[in-house]
Amino acid sequence: MASGPRYAVRFRRRREGKTNYQKRVKLLQSGMPRLIVRKSNKFVTVQITSYDVAGDKTLLTVNSAKLKGFGWNHSYKNTPAAYLVGLLAGKLAKGKAQVAIADIGLHNAAKGAKVFAAVKGAIDGGLKVQFDASMIQADRIAGKHILAHLKKDIPKDFEAVKAKILK
Repeated sequence: MASGPRYAVRFRRRREGKTNYQKRVKLLQSGMPRLIVRKSNKFVTVQITSYDVAGDKTLLTVNSAKLKGFGWNHSYKNTPAAYLVGLLAGKLAKGKAQVAIADIGLHNAAKGAKVFAAVKGAIDGGLKVQFDASMIQADRIAGKHILAHLKKDIPKDFEAVKAKILK
């Protein structure tokens, strides 16, 4: 490892590739709560956090595993599941936050990405988030692109779960 008076070691989370601090500072300077969307190998997680000097305060956390209670029996990491998690988070956030700023972390901002499906779900759930609607298509949200490959009726189940969440 390099050494010397001019060498500065980066923060640990930056070295591990977990945090982009320049992006984080810009998000925190907005002063609004953040709608954080993260993907893992099995689930999609949506959190609403606000900044505090002592550390971020998590106001709400919704994981796609909670969709099982609403009758979702398909993958918990696909685009329809991401939308439903965002919808549930937007619905539960009514008393905690009305406005948020989207934080997709180190995920690529590619058109049709799952993180944008979750943001669209939060908007439909009642949360106000600045978002370009052209980043995600309604057919992908409903799961029609999966229908041809899996021969499962995901769009029908999607509408049933969406109706249960919106009750």
